Amino acid sequence: MTSEEFVGAFWHKSTYSGNNNACVERGMLCSGRQAVRDTKDRARGVAVFEPASWQVFVAAVRSGELSV
Repeated sequence: MTSEEFVGAFWHKSTYSGNNNACVERGMLCSGRQAVRDTKDRARGVAVFEPASWQVFVAAVRSGELSV
C-alpha cells in the first residue's frame, strides 16, 4: 500500500457510529480496495481490505460474528 492509493479516496462515517465519539470511517480507495479508520484517532492507522476480504468482513459484522 502506498500513500498515492489514498489520493482521491472517498471516506464516509459508518451509520453504526453513535454520539459517543465511537466513530469509524470507511474509505473507497482508487485501487478498488476498502479501508477502515478510527475517525477520532487517525494516527492509529488504517486497515485495508481486498474486495473479497471486505465482503467476508462485512458479512461477519452483519451476522454478529464480530462485535462493533
